[in-house]
Formats: sequence, C-alpha cells, structure tokens
Amino acid sequence: MKQGTFEPISESLIRQYDVSGPRYTSYPTADRFVEAFSADDYIQALEQRRAGASALALPLSLYVHIPFCESLCYYCACNKIITKHHDRAQAYLRYLNREIDMHVRHMGAGQVISQLHFGGGSPTFLSDDELRELMGMLRRNFTLTPGGEFSIEIDPRTIDAGRLEVLAELGFNRLSFGVQDFDPEVQKAVHRIQPAEQVFELMAAARQRGFTSVNADLIYGLPEQTPESFDRTLIQIGQLRPDRLALYAYAHLPERFKPQRRISSVEIPTAAAKVSMLARSMAFLLDAGYVYIGMDHFALPDDSLAIAKRQGRLHRNFQGYSTQPDCDMIGLGVSSIGRVGATYSQNAKTLEEYYDFLDQGQFPVVRGLALSRDDLVRRAVIMALMCQGRLSFESIELAYLLDFKTYFSKELLILQTQAEQGLVVLEDAGIQVTSKGWFFVRAVAMVFDRYLQTDRTRAKFSKIL
Repeated sequence: MKQGTFEPISESLIRQYDVSGPRYTSYPTADRFVEAFSADDYIQALEQRRAGASALALPLSLYVHIPFCESLCYYCACNKIITKHHDRAQAYLRYLNREIDMHVRHMGAGQVISQLHFGGGSPTFLSDDELRELMGMLRRNFTLTPGGEFSIEIDPRTIDAGRLEVLAELGFNRLSFGVQDFDPEVQKAVHRIQPAEQVFELMAAARQRGFTSVNADLIYGLPEQTPESFDRTLIQIGQLRPDRLALYAYAHLPERFKPQRRISSVEIPTAAAKVSMLARSMAFLLDAGYVYIGMDHFALPDDSLAIAKRQGRLHRNFQGYSTQPDCDMIGLGVSSIGRVGATYSQNAKTLEEYYDFLDQGQFPVVRGLALSRDDLVRRAVIMALMCQGRLSFESIELAYLLDFKTYFSKELLILQTQAEQGLVVLEDAGIQVTSKGWFFVRAVAMVFDRYLQTDRTRAKFSKIL
C-alpha cells in the first residue's frame, strides 16, 4: 500500500496530543447543555422562527432517531434499545406523530425540508410498511424539497435488494452503510458479524437502483485491529468505492457507555497505532482519488460533499460534515438534538420519559442551551477551522464587530506553539491548518473553546487521536 507523502509524526507529538476533546459537531458541545433550558424555551425559539420574515422559505434540516436494534455492537455509543420485539416500533411511530403535530402547531405547516436523515439505532429495524407510515407523516406535515438530501443509515444485516427498492420509492436518495471493519476477527471482537460479500452485493444493488450517493462508515482503533489488518479493509473499500467515506476513531468510554465494558482496554490499539492507521488510510484514499473533506470524511471528486468543499460551502452539524447551508435543524424522537435560531435542545433519553412528556401534551425537551454572543463568535471560528481548515480574521471582525487579535489574544499565544510544531500557519490575516495539522484539527479547535479553558475535566470526551 502506498504511504503517500505525509510528514512523519513524532512519538512526542503523539503523546502530547493523546488527550480527550470534543468532535465539534456543535459549539458549545452537547455536554454543556443545561436542564434550565426547558420546553418553554424551545417553543419560544420555534415561534420566533415562525415570526421571522419569509420563515417558510428558510430550509430546515430534519433528523429522526429510530432507537431500536436487534443485536448489540460492543463499540456503540449511540442511544439504542436492543430488542427482537418489532411490535415496539408501532407505539414509537404513534409518539413520533404526536411530536410532529406539536412542531407544526408552533412552526406552521409546510416547512421546507432540504435535508432529512434517519439515524439510530438501526432505522432499518422498521418494516417497509412502517417506513412508509413514517415518511407519510413527514410528507403530510412538511415540504420535502426536490433535490434535497434524504438519507438513511443502513445496517447491512437487516436489508436486501428488495428493501433498497422500497427506500428508493420512499424518496431516499442517499444511503449510509455501517461497515466499521471487514476483518472477521475484529467483527467477532465487537459482536458485529457481517461478511464483506453481503456489503458488496448491497452496494451493487444500490448503484443499480440509482441512489445519488452511498456512504460507508469505517472505525479505526477497534479491538484486534492493527495497521496491517486495517490496510486489508482499506483495499476492500477501494474495490467497493463508495461515493463518501466516514472514517471515525473509536472512542473508548466504558464509564459512560455500558456495552463498551465488554471490550478489554488491552485489545485496543495504542495511540501511535491509531495515528498510523489514520495516516495510512489518508494516503490510500487520496491515492485512490478521494478528496479529503476534513477530520473524518472523504468523498469522490464529483460527490456534492467534495464540490461543497471546493466552493467553500462546507458546514458541520450533529451528523458531521454537510453540504447544507447553516440552517436550523429539528430533531425528532428519543434523545434527538435540534438547533433552532441561537438555541440547542435535546429530547429525553429514555422511551419512558419521552412517552410521558408527549402523553402530557408537552415537548420532550429535557435540556438545551441559549447561545451567548461569545458562543456565537467562537462557534464561527471553530467551524471555519473544522470545515475549511482556514480562518480569515476579517470575516469574524465584520460579522461580530470586534478586533480578532485583541479578542483572542490568549488563544493566539497558545497557537504559537502549534505553529512551531507545524500544525498551523499563523498569518497576518488569518490561520491556516497544515496537512499535518489535520491529524490534530480537534486540538486546534480546542484552543478557542472557552468552556475547556475553565474546565480541565475532559474524560467525558473521546481521545482526539
């Protein structure tokens, strides 16, 4: 396998940045949400949106969480319910319908949806008829715009070519396959057995059916993985050639996620091995013609994500990198997170509590955050670094009427060290993340995180390497 031309990363640098930190799918991050933010605050945000000029013309992103899975994957940190009882889905759909009705009541009917994503859990736990029922609910209450991105996460073990046909008929144009690793020993170690042949057959069927884009998820840093074993998975991915690829670092947080306690820490690759996997993955994928989108995403040059990167239109939300404008997002279902205006909100994390709120005619919002001006400034800085790898001081100064070098004087001093290490280039007009710096882009963004400056307890986050 070609190793590319990446500058070798020293062991000392790896040790220095082998720390915990946020992934910055939002800023402030979800751990900063507070229970003082209530359903009443959420209603106020929805109604302020409704009162805004041309509210119906402003597109929304819509996320629907389906929590059910038939079997447990040991690495999983998602909010899920393991069950073989598919009849539980019908009750869940009834409550989703109530939550949709409440949104329509406070926002107005016919809100334009330009991005729709079904996540989980395993959305394909739902039967074909149940998926039809759910899409019918959404189409009755929202306007799914032609040309929008409508995606669904696929567990290859729960679907066949016939079900792919149903997804296409329902309007889904993007699929995301959970691959993680093709190595049988790794699959056994994480309790997710799915032969590579199964994924290859499904991917071929998806292409034949004409889905706009097919994504594959990989995870590096899983138990029993080595750089050499992951090379073999990459070779198979090169043959599979998905339109997009998400390459995530495994976050081992057994104190937070009970299933991960079944994974022995001694089986997990070292930080140096993980960096090697990342470096080799980047080299292989770039040699294979993929465009590096940022941090954990790759795409073929003609995919809309790569086009957005070239045109400077890339954004980041709770699902990762996105081509959609920096728009509001409605989260439906248990544990879902939303963003409306300058607020974030999250639903109850258990079915019992979620159902109870809706039985009382209340939004199931249990926590959230109203962003301050400082939050908004720092969010703009962090997202520019995470999405474009470059920050223009002038763009922040004009948007927020401040002097960047004065406002962020302490942060720029800290960045001097990262500049000396070759992670960033400090220019008179801005900041540029280097090719080596992309390995540590979360560490670059963390410099501007005001909450981390005052709270050094980072164990709740995953390691950045």
